[in-house]
Amino acid sequence: MKKGVKRMSFVITSACIHEQAGICVDVCPVDCIVFGDDQFLIDPNRCIDCGACETVCPVEAIYFEEEVPAKESASILKAKEYFGVA
Repeated sequence: MKKGVKRMSFVITSACIHEQAGICVDVCPVDCIVFGDDQFLIDPNRCIDCGACETVCPVEAIYFEEEVPAKESASILKAKEYFGVA
């Protein structure tokens, strides 16, 4: 996995663990959404910040990193660890 990105673009939070509809994968123009251990995750090295995934998420689980609710901050760490982002 690539390293070098210092921030996440969009982050998929824990609501996805129970939903996993995958609509976000279908609309992503750069195929940056992958299935991790238990939910979808967005690769910050590939994401172009288009927001297509955020608008179609049926459980509103996708946020810009800066807008992730405090109670979901573990989702940021989870994605950073998965993609090796410092």
